Amino acid sequence: MKKYKRQYRQLSDETINKISNSTKNKPKSEIHKRRIQQSMLDYWRTVKDRPEDLSMDDFINGKNDDR
Repeated sequence: MKKYKRQYRQLSDETINKISNSTKNKPKSEIHKRRIQQSMLDYWRTVKDRPEDLSMDDFINGKNDDR
């Protein structure tokens, strides 16, 4: 499995807003939208959910058992 920067699906609100603001008002063709959709579906199939007992602070500080 490939290693990506993101290890879990959940993002902070700050990150979500940054991503949202960076992609607003950029036109895309229909075929480009479909390709983005398919690639994101493929990508999200490989990313697991964060364990419930692991907080974002613990993850940032390296207190997860996956490493």
